[in-house]
Amino acid sequence: MKTHFRRSILASLILAIATLVTVYAQQPKKDNMAHDQMNKRGDHVMGFDHTRTTHHFLLQESGGSIEITANNSDDAESREQIRMHLKHIAKMFAEGNFNAPMLIHDQTPPGVPVMQELKGEIKYNYEEIDRGAAVRISTKNPAALHAIYDFLRFQIKEHKTGDSLEIRKRN
Repeated sequence: MKTHFRRSILASLILAIATLVTVYAQQPKKDNMAHDQMNKRGDHVMGFDHTRTTHHFLLQESGGSIEITANNSDDAESREQIRMHLKHIAKMFAEGNFNAPMLIHDQTPPGVPVMQELKGEIKYNYEEIDRGAAVRISTKNPAALHAIYDFLRFQIKEHKTGDSLEIRKRN
């Protein structure tokens, strides 16, 4: 009787473990599929191929930066598309228009409602950099600063850039 009981428990444990392994094995596929869909939407909205470019989202004491560069220094087409896109983004964000990231991510990114509300307290400066461009975001308003950090951290996680989620001190 004890042997039968032990076998039943062992069989139940094996079944439970197999179920957990199956669930966890499927999770990366779902994550990868969602990431692939975001990249497809991004390529359409941004006007350039994400596989030919690199995104960085940096948190800084006064706000942060969005930086995009062409992977290849000879890729003038991507560089110009990046510059055109980020020039447009700086203007749109300054007006409180965050349609582009909402379309790319298929949701309203964290921080956006506050950034829209406090748009007059946030500066978005476009800057050309080697192989691409950057949007430097800055504010002196603590609520706006917190919203900028939320927005940039979301971007880091969604785009899987590997950028630090910590605030970078000035050099």
